[in-house]
Amino acid sequence: MAGLGKRLTVLRCLTFATGLVECLCFAGAVFGWASLVFILKTDGYFSSLCVNTTTVNTTQVLDCSGQDEQLSLVFTIASFMNNFLTLPNGFLFDRFGTTVARLFGTFLYTLGTLMVAFSTAALSNLLFPALSFLAVGGILFLMTNMQVGNLFGSHRSTIITLYNGAFDSSSALFLVIKLLHEAGISLRSSFLFLSACSFIHLLRTFFLLPRVHIPYTLPDHYTYGVTCGKSNSLSSEQTTAKANTQMTEETPFTKELVKQEKSFRECVMSRFFVWHLLWLSVMQLRHYLFIGTLNPMLQRLTAGEPSLVSQYTNAFAITQLCGVLCAPWNGLIMDRHKGKPRAAGESEQEADLRASGLSLFLTALQCLLFSVCASTPYLPLQYLTFILQVLNRSFLYGGNAAFISVAFPSCHFGKLYGLVMALSAVFSLLQYACFAVVNGPLDGDPLYVNIALTLLSLLAFIHPLSVFLHCRSLASQRAINASSLSRSNENHT
Repeated sequence: MAGLGKRLTVLRCLTFATGLVECLCFAGAVFGWASLVFILKTDGYFSSLCVNTTTVNTTQVLDCSGQDEQLSLVFTIASFMNNFLTLPNGFLFDRFGTTVARLFGTFLYTLGTLMVAFSTAALSNLLFPALSFLAVGGILFLMTNMQVGNLFGSHRSTIITLYNGAFDSSSALFLVIKLLHEAGISLRSSFLFLSACSFIHLLRTFFLLPRVHIPYTLPDHYTYGVTCGKSNSLSSEQTTAKANTQMTEETPFTKELVKQEKSFRECVMSRFFVWHLLWLSVMQLRHYLFIGTLNPMLQRLTAGEPSLVSQYTNAFAITQLCGVLCAPWNGLIMDRHKGKPRAAGESEQEADLRASGLSLFLTALQCLLFSVCASTPYLPLQYLTFILQVLNRSFLYGGNAAFISVAFPSCHFGKLYGLVMALSAVFSLLQYACFAVVNGPLDGDPLYVNIALTLLSLLAFIHPLSVFLHCRSLASQRAINASSLSRSNENHT
């Protein structure tokens, strides 16, 4: 049994490490859009939309606002598909399990890389489906990897947030491709290499992940993946069957558990879900608009100086690498109560929920500071903006997944995660309307739109306030119950 335990420990550590690499190097590449745009403009994508215009002093200048708008639309659609299709992907993952979901994700990701590889300036419209396939395939990699947190018990939230941070940091992949492009490596060669890397995803799917799901809480000697020979340990399928059998046993505890567990509809209709959706949506819109319009903003602040635009674009992409370092801080905040004694009568879920309140508040505060800096038209300040953006983004998505995992039943995680991402994606479509307003009535000056989004981000503070009031109400109720029980005991004596 000692040998089996050691083998399982190695297997789980290998699963965790390779999952981290997968999220870090592939999953969220589409959010490195600012670096890719620099390459696409250099290679002449949508350059036919640039027109010569005459300024007030009769100087001929090249107006590429139409090119910027089309490239912004590519990112808007890709980021929308990344979130909106998380809903059907969540149902796919919950219904058919890890293997089917990952095979579908690998197919989409490979197709997307091949389409970018074989696109040209004359076939610029291939970018629309290509970036969408990359986004959807990447989110499936993240979704199927987040369950790895279940293998590590008390560090579950930390690992979930770490994977989300790695997802954010993977946007630096396009920075690497940009630097290779400047060194003479073509865009086609880079994306053909990414296509070949799909073999790695297939190996992880069959050897280092379960066919269905990793359960929470984890049974003793739980194993998964392709194994040779027979084992005395529980496979993922046996665990699921055992769990179903145990749920049918008639004990007072299981009756109470079944009674208390919410249905999917009850979860969606709860105020926690509504405020959490608002919390995610307003901050996500701020981030998407910032990423999608970063290149035009830098063009404006640098007066179109290519070397400065490239310098700040590289700085932004490099800061994205820090997402994987920032995200665990949020997980540690959410797991800080683990291993400590809980208040009398407090359940584990209530303790988890109470711990999440601080995380939600800090995330909203970071977004407010980030939005204020992004709204200030001062070029050197944008270095601070980049740092706040990556810190807030890593807290946002890691905290989103972690909150759903602690506030709602685990059997609905895939569906709820997919639904909240899908609905927030609909809200994020406002980014294109904002971009159109900036380019139209505001004549390229985003100041008033930025101020409006900063004010909108204040709505994110409602969610942590709601969680705080709920936890305080539960604590008061426990105190009243304890006081009543104490008086009752005194009367009996």
